[in-house]
Amino acid sequence: MSDVLVETAGALGRIRLNRPKALNALNHGMVGLIDAALDRFAADPAVTAVLLTGEGERALCAGGDLRSLYENPTDAAAPFWRDEYRLDSRIAAYEKPFVAVMDGITMGGGVGLSGHAAHRIVTERSRVAMPETGIGYLPDVGGTWLLPRAPGELGTYLGLTGAQIGAADAILCGMADAFIPSAALPDLIAALVEGQEPEAAIARSAKDPGPAPLAAHRGVIDRCFAFDMMDEIVAALDADGSDFARETKATLAAKSPSSLVLTLCLLRLGRAAPTLEACLEREFHASLALLEEGDFREGIRAVVIDKDKSPRWTPPSLDQVDPARIASWLEPRAEPVFGGDRTGAV
Repeated sequence: MSDVLVETAGALGRIRLNRPKALNALNHGMVGLIDAALDRFAADPAVTAVLLTGEGERALCAGGDLRSLYENPTDAAAPFWRDEYRLDSRIAAYEKPFVAVMDGITMGGGVGLSGHAAHRIVTERSRVAMPETGIGYLPDVGGTWLLPRAPGELGTYLGLTGAQIGAADAILCGMADAFIPSAALPDLIAALVEGQEPEAAIARSAKDPGPAPLAAHRGVIDRCFAFDMMDEIVAALDADGSDFARETKATLAAKSPSSLVLTLCLLRLGRAAPTLEACLEREFHASLALLEEGDFREGIRAVVIDKDKSPRWTPPSLDQVDPARIASWLEPRAEPVFGGDRTGAV
């Protein structure tokens, strides 16, 4: 059976990610299938909205297929990322209402497919994160566009720590729009099949997600993550002394130092970026650099291949990260993902 199930039901075009045992992890073939489905639905006047869901009850999409990138880095990485980022951009600008249900685990590449949608739904099972610094990578798929647009420094916190958040925090951080209990999703889907306008249909099913846990820590987050240098952020957390600050500092200490410095740089550049495509373009070249020279392969080895969860970062500490090396990772390394008219100033 296909890794992506595509069907038209009444007025609704449905795209269902179909690798439930792999938490619907995204591979290159799936990117092409989703893109072809968007072609089909765009050309069908009977389709008034498109819905993205994941099969199973555990995940919309847990991220990209890291094993294929590890095993075939030269052949797999650039074509996959180029097509994936183009798809993320297309979803953001899609000509018909695109509804994404972020039910269960929605991380990395899953955020790329859902975070740029016109209508982003979370449930009580949602676990949203951009955990890439923990594998020596960066919050790509437009993460450096989405995260800087969260209130205050919440996006900086999420991008650097990789913290997992639930429905209320996802809405607080601008990563989602509405909370709908999973038991109510069939009613929403039925309304979309009938051709009801998505915004109104979502509003009828939406509930209050309750308090957002991160709201209680906004003061610490906004104060400590306001700096543009990682050592300043760590020093601020150390000076704060609260339990939350101590836990956050310990979390950062386990991440790739090089990835932390690069990610902070990309988040600050993303805050001033003119377009999503400008961020995706920058992420593309930095991703190739991390695969070639950075900690990404070591991170995949530790988490996915050997599963020892003991990555050996190079360098092992923030004070040893070379700023010139980080700057070089922002330079173009391949043909661009988008033309200059799509990105604006990169």
